[in-house]
Parts: sequence; C-alpha cells; structure tokens
Amino acid sequence: MTNSQDRVVIYHNPNCGTSRNTLALIRNSGVEPEVILYLQTPPNRETLAVLLSAMGIPPRELLRRKGTPYDELNLDAPQWTDDELIGHMLVHPILINRPIVVTAQGTRLCRPSEEVLAILPNPQQGEFTKEDGEKLINAKGQRVDTP
Repeated sequence: MTNSQDRVVIYHNPNCGTSRNTLALIRNSGVEPEVILYLQTPPNRETLAVLLSAMGIPPRELLRRKGTPYDELNLDAPQWTDDELIGHMLVHPILINRPIVVTAQGTRLCRPSEEVLAILPNPQQGEFTKEDGEKLINAKGQRVDTP
C-alpha cells in the first residue's frame, strides 16, 4: 500500500511520447501513480489554477501549440488575460501541455520527461531507456551522464 508521501498523480496523454516516458519513469521508481487522462477528464478551473500556482508558471507557459487550435485562436496575442487563457484550456484541453506530475515533493510540467526525477518520492529501481533509445538510468537506478 502506498502512503500519502508516495502518492503521485500524472495528467497523462497516452498518445504523447514524453508523457509515456514520464509515466514509465514513475513506475520505474516503484510507484503506481494515479493516472488522469486529462483529455477525457479535464481539470476544472480551480484545479488548473492550483496546478499553475504549484508549478509557479503563468498560464501562457502551459499552453501547447503543436496539434492544437493555438494558432487559429490567436493565443500568441498579448491581449489575452491569464483568466482568458485558462478559459481556452478548459474549452480545449488539448491546449494544456503535458505531462503534469504532482507529488509531495512538488508539481512540474515534465518536459523533458526526466524532469520528473527531481520530484519523485522514491529513487529509480533499475535501468530505464526512453522510447527514442536514450538511456537515462543505469541498472543500479542511477542517472546516466549525458555528454
């Protein structure tokens, strides 16, 4: 049984490689996270505001451009308030960049996926290689130094 200090929540999109790698890193730490498929179950305004505050970023930094209505909504325009940008994310959850991971150690937008390592409650349990073939963690559960 997982105690509350080990609780991990991931706002996940299974169609996203970064999100899949992040989920796999969480599981490689010996924790089975609560997986929120945020495109099917989007956060409400209050939850999104709490996540943004916990990450310490403004809504504009959470917006995803690729594969979203970002350009057609002209979200680059400076006139959009934070509240209006959150409103767009609520109407179009695909605009929310992912994955967002919440642990007792912090909340982060995990891009790249290895960002999650700084907030996991447990160390890595073994070797891990990202989907693109990049080896991140060795057999001893230690981070591999990249050149």
